[in-house]
Amino acid sequence: MYAVIQTGGKQYKVTNDEVIFIEKLEAEANDTVTFDVVALGTDDGIKVGTPLVEGAKVTAEVIKNGKGKKIRVATYKPKKGEKRVKGHRQPYTKVKITSIEA
Repeated sequence: MYAVIQTGGKQYKVTNDEVIFIEKLEAEANDTVTFDVVALGTDDGIKVGTPLVEGAKVTAEVIKNGKGKKIRVATYKPKKGEKRVKGHRQPYTKVKITSIEA
């Protein structure tokens, strides 16, 4: 069984006991979070919601919050002597899917 969840403006295909990195949530480590289900795949077939599947939910446990690797962005304008380098680290939340309820 798998489910397609929606969080942070993105959709993720998840299964039981899977660990995924998602956009940062306002939750601490060892908290439990619930996600809305967009589509649900079972042995009987696929159930797609309009926009969500009624009565289906996915629960997950927050493992940790963190930041990704640094990405360096350089801007340059020729003949102007203008150069700039900026860095960015995207925050994320690492979660483990504990159950999928249909």
